[in-house]
Formats: sequence, C-alpha cells, structure tokens
Amino acid sequence: MDLVRNGPASPDPGIPGNLAEPKTLIIKSALLASAALAAVVPLSGTGTSRLRQGLLRLLDRWRASLAAPTAEPPTIPNDKGWGLIHSDDTVQFEEWIRSDKNGLPRKDNEEPSLGSHVLIELFDCESSSLEQEDSVGRAMVDAARASEATIVTHDFHEFQPYGVSGAVIIQESHYTIHTWPEHRYAAVDLFYCGGTIYVDRAVEVLKERFKPGRIKFLVVRRGIESEVAGN
Repeated sequence: MDLVRNGPASPDPGIPGNLAEPKTLIIKSALLASAALAAVVPLSGTGTSRLRQGLLRLLDRWRASLAAPTAEPPTIPNDKGWGLIHSDDTVQFEEWIRSDKNGLPRKDNEEPSLGSHVLIELFDCESSSLEQEDSVGRAMVDAARASEATIVTHDFHEFQPYGVSGAVIIQESHYTIHTWPEHRYAAVDLFYCGGTIYVDRAVEVLKERFKPGRIKFLVVRRGIESEVAGN
C-alpha cells in the first residue's frame, strides 16, 4: 500500500520504465488485489483454477500492451490517381467550365476521365429557400433542365423540423442536394459524363434560387481512363 500512498516507486528490475506511470500502477495494483482475493476466498478446485487462468490471461495481455508500439493515427495518402480541381471564385470557375464545349475541360497534361463530379458548397443562402421540399426540388429539376441533362426521375424528402435531401437522376448520372436551413448552407453534387451537359447553366439556376453569399467548388475526376477496365 505504500506504493500508492507515498507516490510512484522505482520500477521493478526487468520491467519497462513506464511501469511507474499512474495508469500502469493502477493496473498492477488491481492485479495484485485480484491475486490476494484468490488466496483468501474459499473456492472449489475448479473455481480456483479458472480464476488463476483468468488472471494469467490478464497478465499476458497487460505485458503485451506494454511491449506494443504506440499506434500511429490513420493517414490518407494523396493518391495521384485522383484528379482534383478546386475554386473559390465563382466567375473564374464558370469561365473555366465554359471553356470547353463538352463541359469537361481538362488542365494541361491532365488524363481524360469518364466523368466529372462537381461538389458545390453554398454558404449564406436565404434560409427560406432551403426549407421546403417543393422549392428545393423545383430548383434542382430546373438546374438539370437548364444544363440540358436528360432527366430520368427525381425524389426529394423534407425533414422535420427543417432540411431537405433529394436527387435528380439523369441519363448522364445524377444531381443531389442536402440543405441545412438553420446554417443557411447547402451541399450540391453535380455528377455528369459525356459531352452534352452545360453545368455552368445549372450553377446559375442554383445561384438564382438559393442566393448564396459565397460558393466553393471542387471537381473530382471519376474513372481516370488509365485505371478503368478495358484500357
């Protein structure tokens, strides 16, 4: 008991130095207490054997934890197979999108891809424009039509007390939205392939309906041609 009352003592010979740390001392004290309990509590032969085996397993796990290296936090490598383009400038982004008649402009030396996934962050929107299923759905459908996408179907859901999620499925892929009226924020994804989509027109509709004070864009190239089957 002096070990706890008088503070950490020197480590036992042959035991790693971190044994004197408070957490380790608590574990060791618990193990010693369990061993003492086993010595004084009358148990059947079978019960004593099981308790002893359990304590030995606990000791083994404790020793293994002392020897195990400290785990490193997970990392996400910047895989060169991902094509990313980002912009905080709406005018510049729309000019870039319009610079290619196919709506899939590529940077110099950029590898072709099967499609483009435009992630749009809409900040400081009019809260009322993000609240109702009808108005949000109509904005997304109109954006798809303006971009000359071929609409297959669409579905939207209004949550309580607020917020709308929904998707417009198009022949060229899909347009989706999730709104947070309480934060005046909407997350929009425009995923399209082929050369028939005028995505800048979809952006114009979204700006008109939701009136964001600030927009951010991120374009993710999907299906880099050298990585997909058949190439």
